[in-house]
Amino acid sequence: MKVKLIKVRLSDEFIYGDQKILDQFLAQNNILKFESAFVKDEESYWSVILYYEEMKMTVNESKNQKYSAEENDGLNPDEIKILESLKLWRSEKAKDQKLPVYFIATNNELLSIAKYKPLNKEELIDIKGFGKHKIENYGEEIIEILESV
Repeated sequence: MKVKLIKVRLSDEFIYGDQKILDQFLAQNNILKFESAFVKDEESYWSVILYYEEMKMTVNESKNQKYSAEENDGLNPDEIKILESLKLWRSEKAKDQKLPVYFIATNNELLSIAKYKPLNKEELIDIKGFGKHKIENYGEEIIEILESV
């Protein structure tokens, strides 16, 4: 198990770049556990400690690309409803767990779920950014949302 510390600064100057770094790291590694703390010094930021394993790509895995929708992909009315429901769920979950929303799932991950519509937790693994940790913690709730919308 490896450990990585990422600082997500809240000022407009840094937040999008820091979030992109975090998103890329989450997509490229298997996160086993994470801890976060809000730090209020001269500047406010989230300090994120990630315990992870590097994903090792075999020849077969590289052929099985994970599904990832793009923000400019058009959504039909049903997909828009799913995306809105997922964002509402994510906000409530983040508030309950006192985490930034993108720790639960990034916008692109929610968009991908809305487009791909996995039928069960096993199919969530096909969504880029979803590994064992996210599926164990949030998979059932996500599938319930998909079934109810």
